[in-house]
Amino acid sequence: MPSQRGTHVRYACPLALVVLLLPVAACGSDNDKPPKRTPAQKPSRAESPRPGDQKVTLSWKGEKRVYTVHAPPGFSRTKSLPLIVAMHPYPGDGGAAAAISGLNAKADDENFLVAYPDGLNKAFNAMICCGTEDDVGFIRTLTKRLTRTWNADPDRVYATGISNGGDMTYKLAVELPGTFAAIAPVSGGFLGTDAEKASYKPKTPVSVITFLGGADQYFTSMDKGIKTWQKRLACTTGSPDTLGKTNIKRTEAKCRDGSAVVVYRLPDMGHAWPKGAGGGMSDPTSGISATDLMWDFFKSHTRKAG
Repeated sequence: MPSQRGTHVRYACPLALVVLLLPVAACGSDNDKPPKRTPAQKPSRAESPRPGDQKVTLSWKGEKRVYTVHAPPGFSRTKSLPLIVAMHPYPGDGGAAAAISGLNAKADDENFLVAYPDGLNKAFNAMICCGTEDDVGFIRTLTKRLTRTWNADPDRVYATGISNGGDMTYKLAVELPGTFAAIAPVSGGFLGTDAEKASYKPKTPVSVITFLGGADQYFTSMDKGIKTWQKRLACTTGSPDTLGKTNIKRTEAKCRDGSAVVVYRLPDMGHAWPKGAGGGMSDPTSGISATDLMWDFFKSHTRKAG
């Protein structure tokens, strides 16, 4: 998530990022190797809801936008399933998000849908990076199509992502009120100019579970961001718990609007996905599985009225 006012040799983002003013970033790194207007929103290829993976394209504000839907075995539109929107790092695509997170296997075991949107030019226009596209509008359209066409349960829609995709989850939580029941940013932050405004906060309850690496060069900024989020929502934070024989700290907060915030701080982890399934941003030695923990968290949260 490089700043739109800054670059870093490992986290270079597009064009205007020339003067280093913010000590923050969370796109993908050069080590990441992704496996391979309401204007017209009509898909260029008709969707056919069915088990397995299906790539969908649609025209959105003059651009061809792409997302991939994964449905578990035995999927049928007769039953309304939860939906997770999973977003990739920069540079990356939906395939990278699937490979890093391992969410397809989890979806098959637990019976939910996953959608992997592709950012234009391999990026999302998130909190501080990258680009100027209306990715909020694109993902609004995507979630509405999935609830209508795939019969996803509108009360159980969630968002996760890593790095630039993790930043994007915070933006969606604020700018798409009433859409997401919970989000799970991984190595991502509530950062940038918008986040500095006291009025920039969810208008409807959105619970958060997040995973931060103490060895991540952006840990300080991301840690400050989640504390700002909690303060803005008048959350009461309990004392940190240490997990077993690890040095991982877990804190839980209850917020005035009824939402919850759970933070895992992993002192030895870098800019990564705890026990990710593959790729340069997975940390198999982290001691906890972000994918397992976020799904358990999501299962316990449904959409609440504001």
